[in-house]
Amino acid sequence: MDNDVSAGNTSTSTLGHLALGLTLLAFGIGHTGAVDGVTAADAVSLALYVGGIALFVAGLLEFRGGNGFTGTAFAGLGAFWFTWGTGADARVSDHAAGLFLLLWALFALTLTLGAAGRGLLGQGTYGLLFVALLLLGVGQFADSGFLGRAGGWFAAAAGLAAWYGATAALAHWPTSVPKRAAGRGVTATG
Repeated sequence: MDNDVSAGNTSTSTLGHLALGLTLLAFGIGHTGAVDGVTAADAVSLALYVGGIALFVAGLLEFRGGNGFTGTAFAGLGAFWFTWGTGADARVSDHAAGLFLLLWALFALTLTLGAAGRGLLGQGTYGLLFVALLLLGVGQFADSGFLGRAGGWFAAAAGLAAWYGATAALAHWPTSVPKRAAGRGVTATG
């Protein structure tokens, strides 16, 4: 298995990345406004059950298999999705919603930094999630629809990266860019 996919229980890791990818895609697309009549609120059921419960259980199984990083990522993000899904109908201020998103952006930043050396695809997924949550959180504070839509696009891109990583593991597709041999490539002329 490539370094971009967790080295723990690979079937659990693949399932977790699929759950994360699908949830992020639904959440992100809902924020972009790209699909007429679809909002982030339409992703609540998916976020609650797939992103929340299934991802949290996948995290516990990863912990049991000895993979602390992926266990932390999946269980933590499962808690995020469960909390977001159960609180989506709650009446909170824009600042409270923004603070919630910014605090979870810190968690995504921790995952991004912790994924160093685990492959660009995995680190990119968490990095895109960090930017998405940061934009969405700041957008809530600033009451900016533009930042919310931009955050939605970053969330959708993170979802595509997670989905591709999981699909690539199942389909045996490449998950890294081949490196060029030393000395090959563009040469300077003088």
